[in-house]
Amino acid sequence: MSALPQRSLAIDVMRGLTLTLMIIVNMSISEEKSYAPLLHATWHGLTLTDLVFPSFLFVVGTALAFTLQKYQSMGNAAVLRKIFTRTALIFLCGYLLYWFPFFEFDKTGHLALLPLEKTRILGVLQRIALAYGFASLILHYARARGAIVFSAVALLGYWWMMYSFGDYTLTGNAALKLDKLVLGDAHMYHGEGMAFDPEGILGTLPAIVNVLAGYFAACLVRAKGASSETIAKLTLLGAALVVVALAWSGVFPLNKKLWTSSYVLCCIGVDLFVLAALVYVIDLKKLRGWTYFFEVFGRNTLFIYLLSEVLQTIFWISHVGDLALFDWLFNHGFQWWAGDKPGSFIFALAFMLSCWLVGYGLDKKRIFIKL
Repeated sequence: MSALPQRSLAIDVMRGLTLTLMIIVNMSISEEKSYAPLLHATWHGLTLTDLVFPSFLFVVGTALAFTLQKYQSMGNAAVLRKIFTRTALIFLCGYLLYWFPFFEFDKTGHLALLPLEKTRILGVLQRIALAYGFASLILHYARARGAIVFSAVALLGYWWMMYSFGDYTLTGNAALKLDKLVLGDAHMYHGEGMAFDPEGILGTLPAIVNVLAGYFAACLVRAKGASSETIAKLTLLGAALVVVALAWSGVFPLNKKLWTSSYVLCCIGVDLFVLAALVYVIDLKKLRGWTYFFEVFGRNTLFIYLLSEVLQTIFWISHVGDLALFDWLFNHGFQWWAGDKPGSFIFALAFMLSCWLVGYGLDKKRIFIKL
C-alpha cells in the first residue's frame, strides 16, 4: 500500500481505456459470435483489437517518463536493480499465467504437476516485460538521442531481417524460424493451428519502439503542459507516422502477429491522436466528470489485467456438465436473450465491469498494487 504518485490524468485515463478494451477483446468468443472490430485481423490488416496491445506498450512508456528520472537519482546500481527486478517479476507473472492452474488430474485420477516442458515461454506480459526492460536501459544509458537512433535502426533492421530470412506468410516468416530454433514447438503458442508465437523473440525488437514512443509523448506532455502547442505537435506527428506507415505497408504489410515496422508506426500514430484528444478534453477543456471510471483501471492496471486473465482461465477449465463454465455463462446468461454477437459483447462488458468493481474497491481503500 502506498501513496499515489503525481501523474498526468490524461495518461492515467489512456492507460485505463487501454485496459478496458484489452479485457473486452480478450473475451471474444469466435469469429461467428463476435463483432469484427473485436477480433484480430486474420493476417495482414488492422482492426480495433490490433491496436490494443501496442497501446498498452505505449502507456508503459508513458509511465517511464514519470519514474525513470526518479530512479536515476538513486544511482546507477539502484536503477539497474529496479529495472531488472521489475522486468523479471512481470515476465514471471506472464509465465505463471500460462502455467496456471499448475496442476491437473492424470489418467489415473491423481493430481499431477502440469509439465513445464509444454508451457509457453513468451506471451503478452513477457513482451511487456522485455520491451520495458530494454527501453529503460536504452533511455538510462543512451538518453533521448540514443533512443531515437535505436528506434530507427530497430524498425529498419527488423524489416531487413524479415525480408532477408523469410517472407511475410504464417509458415515462412523469419520470426517463426527463430522461435522454433530457440524455443521449440512445445513452448510456443498454437492458436493458429500450428506452432507460431505472435509474441515471439524477434518481434520484441520493434515492440521496444512502442514503449520509447510512449516515453517521448509523455515527456512532451510534461514539458509543454496542456497547451495548444502540445496538442498540435501530438496530432501532427501522429498524422505523419500514419502516412509513413501506410506508405511502408505497400512493401512491409501492417501485421500485428508479425509486429511489422509499418504496424508499429501506425499504432504509435493512433496512440498520439488518442493522447492529444484526451489532453484536449481533460486538461485543456477541464471536462473530467467521466474520467473516474478509467482512472480506476489506470491505477492498478497490471493487477486487474492479471485478475482478468486468471478468471478467464478458470472459466475455461471449470465445467458445468459438458460445457466449459465460460460457454455455460454465455449461453445461459446472455446468448438466449441477446443472440450471438450482441450477447457476446454484453458478456464481455459484464466481465469487464466485474473486474472494474475489484479495482474500485482497491481505489477506495487507496491500495495500489505495483511490481
